Amino acid sequence: MRLQGNKANRTHHLIASSPHRLIISLPHHLPNMNSLENFRRIKAFIFDVDGVLTDHSIFVFENGKIVRRLNDKDLVAMRKAVEKKYRIAIISGGSLGGLIPVFQEIGITDIIEKCRDKKEAYDNFKDAYEIDDEHILYMGDDLPDYAVMRLVGLPVCPKNAAPEIKEITQYMSPKNGGEGCVRDVIEKVLKLKKVWHS
Repeated sequence: MRLQGNKANRTHHLIASSPHRLIISLPHHLPNMNSLENFRRIKAFIFDVDGVLTDHSIFVFENGKIVRRLNDKDLVAMRKAVEKKYRIAIISGGSLGGLIPVFQEIGITDIIEKCRDKKEAYDNFKDAYEIDDEHILYMGDDLPDYAVMRLVGLPVCPKNAAPEIKEITQYMSPKNGGEGCVRDVIEKVLKLKKVWHS
């Protein structure tokens, strides 16, 4: 027997595996109790750019200048996290160009572009601030993020991440890359610490 219900956009399934036992299967984007505890432990955030802070859209002007589109809600949340003394790092395999001053303006100082070894960049960030793996949230969406996501305390991803990334994530945001997934995870951490509204 399979029953389905939908309340506040949260669909859950009750599967009767025997006359005496029900198994509850929650959608992947809902954090379980273990991952909620991991959200509470977070002291630092690391974000990929393309596919996380952007939707992979790239605009090329006649002069060759490349522009990416960011989500303002993500920037508001990152600024809030910086104000609350959380460390934020941006690690990207691509050239960030005009995005760098945007990140700097909201108080982010750890910005690594054209990164060929994200694990090395991660180790350098972790060592510089003496932060343990378990206190770091990393949001990535594709294979270059895989190695680091296997190390951090809380690996998370956007809804449209690659299948390999979804397999190792502890939490998948209901938001796609560039559509508020960064805001989603920052808000969860700050609300659990009761500093989101302060």
